[in-house]
Amino acid sequence: MEIENLTKEIRQRAFERKEPKTPEQVGTSWYNDDLTYNGVAKTLFIILPTPGCAWAIGDSGGCTMCSYVSDCTLEPIDTETILEIFHNHLQRHPIDEEDKISVKLFASGSFLNPYELPKKARNEILKTLMELGNVTEIIVESRPEYVREEYLDEIFNIIGDTLFEISIGLETSNDYTRLNKINKGFTTKDFENAVKLTQNLAKTKGYNLKSKAYIFVKPILVSEKQAITEAIETATYCNSIGVNRLSFCPATIHSGTVIERFWRKGAYQPPWIWSCIEIINTVRDKLDIPALLDTSGFGSRRGPYNCKKCNKDLKHMIIANNLTQTKIEYDCECKNEWLAQVENSDMNFSTVEVKNIPLY
Repeated sequence: MEIENLTKEIRQRAFERKEPKTPEQVGTSWYNDDLTYNGVAKTLFIILPTPGCAWAIGDSGGCTMCSYVSDCTLEPIDTETILEIFHNHLQRHPIDEEDKISVKLFASGSFLNPYELPKKARNEILKTLMELGNVTEIIVESRPEYVREEYLDEIFNIIGDTLFEISIGLETSNDYTRLNKINKGFTTKDFENAVKLTQNLAKTKGYNLKSKAYIFVKPILVSEKQAITEAIETATYCNSIGVNRLSFCPATIHSGTVIERFWRKGAYQPPWIWSCIEIINTVRDKLDIPALLDTSGFGSRRGPYNCKKCNKDLKHMIIANNLTQTKIEYDCECKNEWLAQVENSDMNFSTVEVKNIPLY
């Protein structure tokens, strides 16, 4: 497959240039308000040190927009080191001052993959969180192939009735886009099977288990208009199969990725912030499902951008409205330029699917 070969080539070059990171450099944390299932509450975010996403460091080359390998050691990490770093970050924040907190555990890959995060480390982390006494929600990320009943049985044997949400990078409900433009490596059916498993376990075993879908806004080889339409269609699809929450992730250009290669050659530009607002406003207006909009990279040269007059204001509004789940009302003179681009973005777009990517 052309996209897979290109991804592998670019990823290998990134590996060769990459400065090795220690587990201590990889691990990080922060603490702030976030939208939980019980409203706005303090949330602890911890990035655990791992060797990296198995999909990214394997033969596939990973996803066309992802730079997770830049934030990993690329080498296995022993359980003791992971736990030491976890406890170190746990002690940095005043989490014992709150009656209830949410914890988001990121592994720069799949939390449920025992290669990336050893089972012993996973279990000790969960036991520690339960011992705090005020953790009501735990949110993790995983590819669908690691969402397995045996893993979830082990987890709920530790966390009891604590809410556990699994966030999966579906990216789009369009299989062609996901496989040939993102190189995600799984189908809509794989995603549905993972979601159905969480729903069945919640029903048959009483697990407080939820699902969230990450939706990527504007992959390569997709016009501005298509990006808006596809993101909204994906949200509608997720809502129809019972996904509990959504998180829209607008494209940001990361080093050592296919999307960066396209961008440097003038063949790609991240979405307008207006496009992101059109998506989130439409979803909040038409669907009854909590939806967040990530603002990473907003207003930067490598991220979603409008104009210097409104970039910062809109970023702050989006962050605030993520908590209230309300629509974003704003206007700026650059909006007409965005509308013109959206209306004309498909004018010379071929209906023939791209077979070859001449970017070597």
